[in-house]
Formats: sequence, C-alpha cells, structure tokens
Amino acid sequence: METLAAGGGLVLLRDSLEWEGRSLLKALIQEASHKGEQVQVLGCEVSEEEFRDGFDPETNSRLVYHDVFRDPWAWTGPGRPLEALALLRPTGSVPLTLAVDSLSWLLLRAPCPALCQALRTLTLGDPSTGSRRPRVLGLLHQELHADGPLGSLAHLAVAEVTLGGTGPRATAQIRHRRPGGRVTEQTHLLSVLPDLSLRTQDLPSQGPPAAPPPPAFHGRWGPGAGGAVDPTADLTFNLHLSEEEKEARAALTLPYQFSSEKQRSLLRPSPARIFYELDSDDDLDQDDPDDDLDV
Repeated sequence: METLAAGGGLVLLRDSLEWEGRSLLKALIQEASHKGEQVQVLGCEVSEEEFRDGFDPETNSRLVYHDVFRDPWAWTGPGRPLEALALLRPTGSVPLTLAVDSLSWLLLRAPCPALCQALRTLTLGDPSTGSRRPRVLGLLHQELHADGPLGSLAHLAVAEVTLGGTGPRATAQIRHRRPGGRVTEQTHLLSVLPDLSLRTQDLPSQGPPAAPPPPAFHGRWGPGAGGAVDPTADLTFNLHLSEEEKEARAALTLPYQFSSEKQRSLLRPSPARIFYELDSDDDLDQDDPDDDLDV
C-alpha cells in the first residue's frame, strides 16, 4: 500500500456490498495523521460521531471534519452538492490528505463532468499560496453507478483500490498510474484491525495453471480396450437407421411431392366463377378502378 502514500492526486477506494471500504478509508486517515499530515474529511453518509469512532485521541484532535450528514437539504450549509466539496480547502505547506465519504453521495446529486472538474481543481491545490498538491481519498460504492461515471473517475485518479475476495479476508487490487503513463497492478491480502491499523500481505505466487485431468471414458471402447475412446458412447440419438426404419422412410410421401393424379387435378381448369355485386357506397371509375390516382 506504499503507492497510495506517494505524491498527491485522487485515490479511489472502490467497495461493494460484500466488502465495505469505510474501514480502509479510516485506516488511511489515521496513518496520514500519525505521519504529521493535515487531514480534512467531508462526511456525507454517516454522522460525525460514527465516523470518529475508533480513531485514537491524537487523530481525533488533529482531524478537521466538515459535516454534511446533518444538513442533507442544505438548509444552513452549502446550497449545492459540489459547494460542499469546496469546504475542503488546502492551506499551508504541510502535506494534506482530504477524504470524501463518499463520492457516491456527490455523484448521485451532481453531474459527473462537474464533479470531475471539481475534483481536478481540488487535487491541483493552490500554487499561489505555496501549498502542496493534496492527496484526495474518495470512497466509491461501485455497484451504485454505471460504467460511464466509473470510467471517468478512474481516468482522473492516480490510483484505485478495489476491494474483493471470496474468503474470510478481503483482497485489495491496487492499480497505480505512474507519472510517465505506465500502469502497475498489485494484489494484497488486506486486514483492518480494531485499532484501525492496516495489515497487508502479498498474495503467494500462483505458478502455471495445472493441466486438466483426462476425461472419464465410458462405453464399449473404454481404457481396458487399448485406450481408444468411443465418441458415440453417450449420444442421445442414433447415427444410423435400421432396415425397418429405412423402409418406413422410403414409404413416406414428402409434402412437396405430388402424384400424377394430383398434378392433373391442379392443372385442370375449374368451372367456378366469381360474382361481385356493387354496394351503394362503391364508386366505380373505369379510368381508375382501384382508386390509386385519387389524391
């Protein structure tokens, strides 16, 4: 996880219903606080008391918290969702970590292009004041959004952490974009301890995939008969007809084959005639019998 601490820019923490990412966000905040960084948090989804729960006293004393959760309709605070993002103000030359809990809350209330522009401005810092480029940690609930907004935010981010896994421990897939444009990917086993300390472990090398076992042979030509395999052993239909089936097929008359008697009956002229009596509303025009010229 060292790549998340180097330099500034947007770092996406993508979680899911199976693996929540707020614990990882709080662990990174506490780690930044212990390094002497200034930390500001924009809280939108949980109360300030719930978010501060678990931090040590030192982190809680240094943490600057901007509470949007208590005023979701902006009765006393910012009038628009992106105005809440402007509460995070880089100040001074001390390394700064800004945390947004969560970007999904903003993305569901503001257009994606406007949010990307605001995040871009936020990650650049303020060169006029001499402040460093801040690191912005954005929690993102990826199952709430379509591929388009997720791709836009991923293009803007310098690093992505996608939580997943199938066992009791989560895996963190880290995708880091280097300044030269090169992209590296790493996968770690991840554990967030009760004191919000972070423990990671590299996944063991998987090695080349094992060859699949040979299929089980059934039928008359099994392994005991020279190892030859009968490809027709488990078929649900016959490949050949018996003599009785061949005779029955030859006796059938196909629907498009007519006997000579039926052909003569079809070609013989019929004495039937068609009579049509005009209705009172019919307007028979000899020059235009089908009324296709009446426009």
